[in-house]
Amino acid sequence: MTQLPEPDAVARELAEFGRRLGMALPALNGAAGTQVGCSAKHAVFSRDKLTLYRFEPLARPSGLRPVLICYALVNRPYMMDLQEDRSLIRALLKAGLDVYLIDWGYPDGADRLLGLDDYINVYLDGCVQQILDAHDIDALNLLGVCQGGTFSLCYAALHPDKVKNLITMVAPVDFKTPENLLSKWVQGIDVDLMIQSGNVQGALLNLAFLSLMPFRLTQQKYVGLVGSAENTPEVENFMRMEKWIFDSPDQAAAAFGEFIRWFYQENRLIRGTLEIGGRKVDLASISQPVLNLYALRDHLVPPSASTALGGCIGSTDYSPVGIDTGHIGMYVSGTGLREVPGKIVDWLHSQAAHE
Repeated sequence: MTQLPEPDAVARELAEFGRRLGMALPALNGAAGTQVGCSAKHAVFSRDKLTLYRFEPLARPSGLRPVLICYALVNRPYMMDLQEDRSLIRALLKAGLDVYLIDWGYPDGADRLLGLDDYINVYLDGCVQQILDAHDIDALNLLGVCQGGTFSLCYAALHPDKVKNLITMVAPVDFKTPENLLSKWVQGIDVDLMIQSGNVQGALLNLAFLSLMPFRLTQQKYVGLVGSAENTPEVENFMRMEKWIFDSPDQAAAAFGEFIRWFYQENRLIRGTLEIGGRKVDLASISQPVLNLYALRDHLVPPSASTALGGCIGSTDYSPVGIDTGHIGMYVSGTGLREVPGKIVDWLHSQAAHE
């Protein structure tokens, strides 16, 4: 039989927790204005809510083709450039890469009819063409992250001549693997009912993501914060992460409905039945080199959802690489930042050597 702790010990522990909590509150208030996004960049193209940014160089140019980062719609892309010591983008810049980033912006009611055809064949293609014209090249390197990785796969299949090398990161391909908790939750959604009144609120999606692992993603992290209240940098790091987690744009109704129905509920991408803009998205038509980075402890996009890509594409140069971290850890964890940028840079150099 488990012995319960003595009442005095419990009282002392609660008193200590209360003391630390009291210390944490001023620290949190002081860190409330913590800034996110650390690397200098400037806008080079815009269309409607979208802005395409080019980052200022931090090292001698590598001579590689420019890299366009296509992030997901559901969160803000500054997660990849959170702070100087936790920035995948900054690591790429220090390696001499020429980095561009798509910021999808914040959709409003005027965007409710935007569909995946608009996001992939108009917005994403517009950014690609802008870069190709600016550099006078025929194809670029495309890095797609999470949902943006799925978009990038669709884009490469539809516009193969414009993508020289494709990198996917924590990108879902098979949306119905057994351990996919998000997929299980989504199967029962009445999509038409959800979007009938317009765009889908980002706050609602946030609640859904947090509900997948409620203890680790809510209570546990706040208890940990109280324990580090005296460490100002840690508190500031916490606030940056919190800002990103809850900075969730609303989703254009049409695109959201299509993505949930076509990808999660019907799994059209891997089944070969997906059409966007009246054209079939055939993963087998992706023949360019592909680097597929996935997280071994990912609760949003489990490894099986990403590694399924190898059996679908037509490329004979396919490199799957698992990183021992979680979904967000790919951009901000020590493991992710030690491994991911180097693998991307080395792989791009190896591909350039064969051009």
